[in-house]
Amino acid sequence: MKKFLFAALLALSPMAAKAECGQASYYGPGLHGGVTANGERFNSGANTAAHPWLPMGSHVRVTNQNSGRSVTVRINDRGPYAGGRIIDLAEGAAIRLGFAYNGVAPVCITRL
Repeated sequence: MKKFLFAALLALSPMAAKAECGQASYYGPGLHGGVTANGERFNSGANTAAHPWLPMGSHVRVTNQNSGRSVTVRINDRGPYAGGRIIDLAEGAAIRLGFAYNGVAPVCITRL
């Protein structure tokens, strides 16, 4: 019964099986070594991200809608705090997605 209840709640969570699309930005070298919301040191080259409500430690697939590139990141911080953005990525993830030069990109994120 507990497994069924957990599965039912998971299926009803906002990102259980659908993508959330919007603008992504990144934060990088200036914050490298600082402490993230989960208490770990920020590594600007890592595949990590800030999201406003996903649980810490969650993994999401981020797909750049302009380039088609995807990367899997781990949520370890809260944000973004700039309006109109759905996720803030570490600079390394933004480089792998091909938008570090532009600073922002349209993305879709899916919780794994």
